[in-house]
Amino acid sequence: MRTEVELRRLMKTRVEPGERGEAVIAAAIARLKEYGYLDDAAFAETYTRLRQENEKLGQRRVRQNLQQKGIASALITETLESRYAGTDEEALARQHLERKRIRKPENEKDTARVMRRLVAAGFSTGVIYKILRQWDVPDDTLAALDNLADEPREE
Repeated sequence: MRTEVELRRLMKTRVEPGERGEAVIAAAIARLKEYGYLDDAAFAETYTRLRQENEKLGQRRVRQNLQQKGIASALITETLESRYAGTDEEALARQHLERKRIRKPENEKDTARVMRRLVAAGFSTGVIYKILRQWDVPDDTLAALDNLADEPREE
């Protein structure tokens, strides 16, 4: 499945440039929509459901992925609200950790790694800190993670 934006991008390389090419793309997309083969709302719902159920990703990560695929912001918000409304983010984060076989951190380096993995999976820092505290990670280690996030990075 692809979104309308992705399909337009792919088709643009295969048609002649100019108005005629745009007309061909528009006609093809209109026909696909007419037959029900191209539906961004259905794509967003399916994509969100699969990422939540199979990959155990957080809402923020799924939002970023849908934006990259060219789904409209209003549709993304509506889809995520309906899909993640009854979801316990902490339980989903724990399922993600279990799926990726990430264990309780034993030192600061492991703690930072766990935090990076959960942030990349789209979970909020509040939920991440809650999980780390339940794992009895020392407060000074959590404070060090806060300090690392606040420092400016050299690029």
